[in-house]
Amino acid sequence: MDRIAITGGAQLNGTIPVSGAKNSAIKLMAASLLTDEPLRLTNMPRLADTRFLGKLLTRLGVSVTESDDGPDGQQTILHAPEITSGFAPYDLVRQMRASFNVLGPLVARSGQAKVSLPGGCTIGARPVDLHLQALEALGAKIDLHEGYVYAQAPRGLKGAEIVFPIVSVGATEHAMLAAVLADGVTVIRNAACEPELVDLQECLNAMGAKVEGAGTPNVTITGVARLHGATHSVIPDRIEMGTYAVAAAMAGGEVRLTKARPELIESLSVKLEEAGATVVRTEDGVIVKRNGSRLNAVDLETAPFPGFATDLQAQFMALMTTANGESRIRETIFENRFMHAPELMRLGADISVHGGEARVRGVEQLEGAEVMATDLRASVSLVIAGLVARGETVVSRIYHLDRGFERLEEKLGACGAQVRRIKGDGEPEL
Repeated sequence: MDRIAITGGAQLNGTIPVSGAKNSAIKLMAASLLTDEPLRLTNMPRLADTRFLGKLLTRLGVSVTESDDGPDGQQTILHAPEITSGFAPYDLVRQMRASFNVLGPLVARSGQAKVSLPGGCTIGARPVDLHLQALEALGAKIDLHEGYVYAQAPRGLKGAEIVFPIVSVGATEHAMLAAVLADGVTVIRNAACEPELVDLQECLNAMGAKVEGAGTPNVTITGVARLHGATHSVIPDRIEMGTYAVAAAMAGGEVRLTKARPELIESLSVKLEEAGATVVRTEDGVIVKRNGSRLNAVDLETAPFPGFATDLQAQFMALMTTANGESRIRETIFENRFMHAPELMRLGADISVHGGEARVRGVEQLEGAEVMATDLRASVSLVIAGLVARGETVVSRIYHLDRGFERLEEKLGACGAQVRRIKGDGEPEL
């Protein structure tokens, strides 16, 4: 199992290009099931999660061709001339819960599917009941048996009104993926408003779909008989962008983040400025600067977009561990998303957790230690803390990190960080 070692104390100075968004790319890949023509995705990240989904799509009949020398850089071409299997087994779905979203496209195109339930998650239950309710509203017959979802719509899906009782990004995306081939008009109410929904809408419309309203609480989809191939560039990864912005504020120095969109992390930028870092918005990203003076403690509360992203909470907690004063961090999206706190405490952080709130009292100095990643975002929070910890910090179980961050050691190293990967005997399956 690989590990990452960080020797703290080096400032960060340089440029980091932001990759395509993991959370968008995996849903766009699932859209390839909706057409018998090729879907070309550019600005594609190369991650464990995209690799996992590629394996599953291949099993279903999709050819997946990757190249790094396309006219727009890294690209993936997905082509499913026919669905050769509607069965998504547990051993593949369990590796990444977003792969459950193949269910809707399979039913929409071929009328039936058997997909494993994704199972539990370390940061909370994240149930799929809203996904299934949306498919049932569209006319699919759903049966649950021995850990699998059996979905059938032999006469096709029908447009419907879908009202989500709570906001769910995954369920909104799933409903959109299924409804584009439904007969009639579908209206999704209380839809998630994240930028990845807009990206999915743009890709689907490029394929011939008729989707309006993504990015607002009401999405309207007029079903079409078929979709065609298209080329689409994946949106920049706002979580990666925010992570490196926090890393720059933590270590000090000046880092320019490029190939990104500053408006996607505005809620984070405001908090960084409140803490004492300098954030300069540019046309293709941001510049984050800190002159070495100690940051101030800042309170925050996670919220759906455009609020503070839950996927940046762990990174910001790491930043607050050496800030002047006490910060309160409230997590409102997922339960169990403070599992990184005990690992940060191994580095000398002063953190107390009470339910959905963590109190972080800044300390003068963190100390390097061996720590363990518990989930994707927690893993990178430990790397960020290691940038300023005295001595060496070694992060194990970094297969979590590889799920969502592309060439992290290379990008940080190019800015002066002392970070290296320690190769192990092999990575375990997730």
